Amino acid sequence: MSHKLTTSKTPTAPSATAVKATISPTNFDALSDGAFIRQAQLIPNVVPFSSATLWRKCKAGQFPQPHKLSQRVTAWKVGAVRSWMAAQAS
Repeated sequence: MSHKLTTSKTPTAPSATAVKATISPTNFDALSDGAFIRQAQLIPNVVPFSSATLWRKCKAGQFPQPHKLSQRVTAWKVGAVRSWMAAQAS
């Protein structure tokens, strides 16, 4: 009896650690206001502070509140971050 090894034809997604998207200020400007951006993309490329400061500002109401997209994914609306940045500039 011969056993044949079969493989799935469905491609597997790379692990979260294998892919880390970086957002430069130029890329951030190209995103729509309805897009979402994650913490690793915000810091340090878009906002100039640490993760702890980001969460402290969210809790204090000094930065837009994040949206829970799934059990393990939290992100901010690009439009809300842009509005916050504009308010800081004026």
